[in-house]
Amino acid sequence: MALIRSGLAPRLLARCTFPASGEPLAVAVSGGRDSLALLALAVAAGCRVTAYHVDHGLRPGSAAEGQLVAAAASALGASFEARRVEIGAGPNLEARAREARFAALPDGVATGHTADDQAETILLNLLRGSGLDGLAGMRAGPRHPLLALRRSETHALTDALGLAVVEDPSNDDPAILRNRVRHELLPLLVALSGRDLVPILCRQAEMLSDERDLLDCLAGAIDAADVKALAAAAPALQRRALRRWLGGTPAAPHPPGAAAIERLLSVVRGEVLACELPGGRRVARSKGRLVLRDATPAPR
Repeated sequence: MALIRSGLAPRLLARCTFPASGEPLAVAVSGGRDSLALLALAVAAGCRVTAYHVDHGLRPGSAAEGQLVAAAASALGASFEARRVEIGAGPNLEARAREARFAALPDGVATGHTADDQAETILLNLLRGSGLDGLAGMRAGPRHPLLALRRSETHALTDALGLAVVEDPSNDDPAILRNRVRHELLPLLVALSGRDLVPILCRQAEMLSDERDLLDCLAGAIDAADVKALAAAAPALQRRALRRWLGGTPAAPHPPGAAAIERLLSVVRGEVLACELPGGRRVARSKGRLVLRDATPAPR
C-alpha cells in the first residue's frame, strides 16, 4: 500500500499506540483531518479497521460528509458503518451532540485526539475546576492512539495522501469554549511564556496520570463502605475510594463531584446520618458501614 511506503506514515506510527497488527479496531471518523489521519494510520498499523461516521443532522449536507468518509475508508481498505442520531433544539448543544455521538459508537472506539487536543483539554478542565483526574487529561492507549502526534502532523499526512476533508465551521465558533481556548487562550499563554506549551502540558499530564494510577491502586485496597477503614485513610484516598465505590449510573454517568463527596464525608465523620447524591441515590450510615440506596420512591 502506498500509505505504508510513504516516508511520513512510518515515522508517525512509531509514536502511536494502536493495538497489535491484525486486531479489530473501531475508529470514529467525522471527516476532519485528525480523524482521517487516525483512519489512515490505523490501517497502516495493520489493524482490521471499521470507520464509524455519526451524522447529527445539524448542518446542511451532513449526509455528504458520511459519503466522504465512506469513500476514504474504501480507498484505504477499511470497513465503514454510518450511524445517525437526532439532537433536539435547546441549550448545551455541543455537549449533547457529543454524548449522542458516543452513545451511537461502539464501546472502546478510537478517536483522533492529538497532543494539541490534550493540551486544550487540560486547560478546559483547569477552567472548570477539575481535580487530578481532569488535569491528567486523556489516557494514551488504543482509545487515543494519536496523543503523541501534533495537529500539524496529522494535517500533513492527510495532505500527503490527497484525502478530501470536511471543514467543520463549528470549529471556529467563539460560542464554544474549546474554540476560544484553542484560538485565544493557548496562543496567549504561548506568547506570554515564549515557548510551545503543548509538549509541556502533555508532559504534565503524563506525570499526573502516573500519580492518578498510584492513588487508584492505594484507594482500591480500601473498603470504602467500612467507615472505620475510610476514616483512617488520608483525605486524598478517602475521596478517591468513595468515587470508585460510587462509580456512575445512567442517570449520573460521572462519579459525584467535590461537593457531593464532601457531603458523603460528613456521613463518614458522623456529622449527619445520611445524604443525597446526584442520580437519585442516597447514602446512609448503619452499623459502621455506608449503605447506598435508590432515593427515588418507587412508582405506585
